Amino acid sequence: MAAASRDLQGLLAGLDPTADVAQRHIWLINLFDWLRGDRASPQAAMGRVSLLLDAVEARPELRERLRAWWRVFTQSVDLTTLLADYGFAPRTAFVSELSERLRRKILPGTPETTDASDLFRMVLPGVFDAGWIALLDDTQLARIGALLADATVDTDGSPRWRHTVMDAVTYCGSQVVAAGFSPELRLRISAEHHENRPFHALMADLDELREQMFEQPEGEESDEALQAAFVAFRDRLDACRASASSVYTHLEDNGISVGLVFRLRQLRERVLRIRELLDCLMSPSPAPSVARLIGKLVLAGGERNSIRALVATNSSMLAAKVTERSAETGEHYITRDRTSYLQMVKKAAGGGALTAVTVLLKFGIYALALSAFWAGLASGLMYAASFVAIQLLHLTLATKQPAMTAPALAARLRDIKADGAVDDFVDEVANLVRSQVAAVLGNVLVVVPAMVALALLVQYALGRPLLDAAHAAATLNSLSLAGPTALFAAITGILLFSASIVAGWTENAFVLHRLDSAMRYNPRIGAFLGAARARRWATFMRTHISGFASNISLGLMLGLLPAFAGFFGLGLDVRHVTLSAGQIAAAAASTGLSVLQQPALWWAVAAIPVIGALNVSVSFYFAFRLALRAHSVSLGDRARIRSAIWARWRSRPVSFFLPA
Repeated sequence: MAAASRDLQGLLAGLDPTADVAQRHIWLINLFDWLRGDRASPQAAMGRVSLLLDAVEARPELRERLRAWWRVFTQSVDLTTLLADYGFAPRTAFVSELSERLRRKILPGTPETTDASDLFRMVLPGVFDAGWIALLDDTQLARIGALLADATVDTDGSPRWRHTVMDAVTYCGSQVVAAGFSPELRLRISAEHHENRPFHALMADLDELREQMFEQPEGEESDEALQAAFVAFRDRLDACRASASSVYTHLEDNGISVGLVFRLRQLRERVLRIRELLDCLMSPSPAPSVARLIGKLVLAGGERNSIRALVATNSSMLAAKVTERSAETGEHYITRDRTSYLQMVKKAAGGGALTAVTVLLKFGIYALALSAFWAGLASGLMYAASFVAIQLLHLTLATKQPAMTAPALAARLRDIKADGAVDDFVDEVANLVRSQVAAVLGNVLVVVPAMVALALLVQYALGRPLLDAAHAAATLNSLSLAGPTALFAAITGILLFSASIVAGWTENAFVLHRLDSAMRYNPRIGAFLGAARARRWATFMRTHISGFASNISLGLMLGLLPAFAGFFGLGLDVRHVTLSAGQIAAAAASTGLSVLQQPALWWAVAAIPVIGALNVSVSFYFAFRLALRAHSVSLGDRARIRSAIWARWRSRPVSFFLPA
């Protein structure tokens, strides 16, 4: 502590109110660096604050010099930009905001500035500062306030800081009104809130509050009028927030965009900032409120500079809507009784039979000996056409289910605190796993004999096997469990999850831009198709747009990933359980009965359950994690769920495979 005291004496000796802007601000930065010390603990920083106060209060000349420095500082630096705008992103565009944050991380800042926001970022740059500021007690805060009080009197006799804070409230309020009047929000606010017109009256209520605070003479009646004006403005502010929140009730019908998410979040944060500023103005002892505000500004600055936070902020609401839309689709893939279970097996069997044709076409594309890109593109388009055909024929491809059913499952967690909610959720988990097992078995058990039949038919028609001996052996070896098949199957699971995200975003865009209404009522489309056909096409596309986006994107990813990976020298491939089973069956049928004596066959067969498990589990894991984040499920509730699922597995394992 003695060394710290010596450092402090040297620091205080450099306090010069007459220095230029850069030197005054450098002194302030050095002061807070000294307060932080080696960042050992927030308590240590609090001790240094007390040491600083003791040193200043013990020397009247130093106290007056510090007050003069503070007076010059508050007159030369615009503090309203810090109070009103710090922590808020000025841009709705993701790319421009990302570039701005990268610029601040890479390029150094300068203390030669009159923008309090830029200076605040250099003086209090980290979360550690918020920690020790939050620990300052009332005595320390009162001493700081008394030390700076004489330097903050305005020309009309009222404290200058109150005018500064009120100006910040005005600027924030104008931003709230501007957001409420923006077309994106104004056209979506519910009719009830729109009729109340809270945004129209907000600034008038603020003007009344300002008048009562600064222009009315002091007295008991004035205090009552000030309190009434404060309550009226606070209630109007809450009405604005509720009006903006009513937009969320229409997102299912209208869709959502990044710009809309940005405006809603900014409006909410602006309202909270106004409430914090009002606490500083209306509190009889404002020092604790000011300390809390500074701590929140520190945290807001860290959030404002974080690239990770930018990505999370822009994606979380869209992710929530994507999972909710996927949840609606996923409900169709969950079986809950014997009848629906058998129906799932039948649909999966049909999907397996059609996949056998897909495998045959894939070998046909390979026979064309195209270059890597064109072979991948042709395979991707063929996969997409096959998956869309499965969709339109109301059949099932097993691995398409998990990414859709996971959001449907997570939607059950909204009421997880209710009695019996965990048991109901575990029942749904059993239903889901059972549905996945039925779909995988239906696909695999049919694609194998169907592919063998097609291979024998081709051999009979052409007079030679579908695959020659070398290609058949290469196919079996490439699918062997002893190779990188497990890794490729996990990568395919990620592609399956990605396809579900594409589906959700595409459907959201379809709804957001009201394309179904355009197809139904646009005069040109109506003239071309006819009114009745236009209505049918609009309904058809609204029903199937999510499936089209998912199937087409998945097909292209499965076909093009090996080509793009090969371009970068990465030997990556995809392993889809149904397609892989069909390829193994084709290779075995081309080789003949002697294949039963080859270890390569059995290594490839052993890979099938591993491929299926990884396809399903990886895609389900990512989709479920996204859905959990969208529904804000706590870590404690997740632990309860895991324990309940494990208990069900030990007591009734058969329920995960067969219906009751």
